[in-house]
Amino acid sequence: MLSGYKTSNPAFSKNFWKFNSDFSEKMSVNGILIKTLGVLLLLTGALSFVWYLAANNHPIKWFTTGGMIVAILISFGIALKPMWAKYFVPVYAIAKGLFLGGFSYYAHIQFPYLPLQAVAITVIAFFVMLTLYQTRLIIVTKRLRSIITVAILSIMIIYIMTFILGLFGIHFSFLWDTSWIAIGFNLFAAITAAFSLLLDFDAIEKQKNKSPKSREWIATWGLLVSLVWLYIEVLRLLRKLSIRF
Repeated sequence: MLSGYKTSNPAFSKNFWKFNSDFSEKMSVNGILIKTLGVLLLLTGALSFVWYLAANNHPIKWFTTGGMIVAILISFGIALKPMWAKYFVPVYAIAKGLFLGGFSYYAHIQFPYLPLQAVAITVIAFFVMLTLYQTRLIIVTKRLRSIITVAILSIMIIYIMTFILGLFGIHFSFLWDTSWIAIGFNLFAAITAAFSLLLDFDAIEKQKNKSPKSREWIATWGLLVSLVWLYIEVLRLLRKLSIRF
């Protein structure tokens, strides 16, 4: 049943690529690249703002929590109204930046410069996966899509279940402590996040020069979702390793 999934990233599902055939400008890789760089700048600006506040002893809890909530709401908005993505995606980037600002600063306080290491690993992973895809050292087949999709869905289900059960006082330490099981799960999640980029690259390649230019915002959002997830998993993994060793 899962073999029909093109990617687990909602931004690259078939529903997002339904459009009228009457359009003049088409989606291009350069257009996606420019938009992705733009939203990354917005994200970095918001992150830097929260970091500055925290470094000057200003409370950032509401920025961090609010950013996370707004990002979730915006994601639903993009899912329901993909034609408004050009308005939603910049707001999503800012909201994610606010959340990551607090998330990263807390890690930095415990282990200085750990977020910078996570950023470096995320960037390296992005270009490694891009190189593997472009050189066809890894070919995105239907079976590979299914495997990656199953892995992502499994991770998401585990996270959602542990969150819901946590509300009732039931906690699973294997996800959050520094045991080898916890580290192994976090490593698996980080590798899966990196491999999800392959599905994004494949979806973009298949839609370039076919979809309308406005869909570049959808592709940009998809890449941003994958990169943020990868960064979060890498930072959590580095933190666990730093605590243990």
